[in-house]
Amino acid sequence: MRNRKKVTGDRFWVLGYRKKKKDMGIKSYKDLEVWQKSMTLVKQIYLVTKKFPKEEQYGLVNQMRRSAVSIPSNIAEGKARHHLNEYIQFLFIALGSSAELETQTIIARELKYFSESEADKIIEEITQIAKMIRSLVNKLGKSVN
Repeated sequence: MRNRKKVTGDRFWVLGYRKKKKDMGIKSYKDLEVWQKSMTLVKQIYLVTKKFPKEEQYGLVNQMRRSAVSIPSNIAEGKARHHLNEYIQFLFIALGSSAELETQTIIARELKYFSESEADKIIEEITQIAKMIRSLVNKLGKSVN
């Protein structure tokens, strides 16, 4: 009997067994929840930094946007690499960018460029993304050893 695959809704039929699509594995960086969350964070940063003073356009605004963009970019670039160790290295770079962005958010809050609640919300998102990156690094690291 041939290996039959039939797609029905959110399930695949493989040799008579039903599997959910999510069980079929990650095929693209776009499938990673951490990438999706970091993309949402980028949009939040772009929106909140629009309200910053004009004199910060090439200072803190630029730095925060670059740090934010760096997180999903490095996740994507690492996932596209052929070697697992390279992927892990790019995840560490994304983790570093998240620490930069958190520091810049604290600076912007102290300069009163946005409210405490806005800053707290962004910092919570960054913290959640950083935890997800660390978890992914740990899981990948175990498969290397």
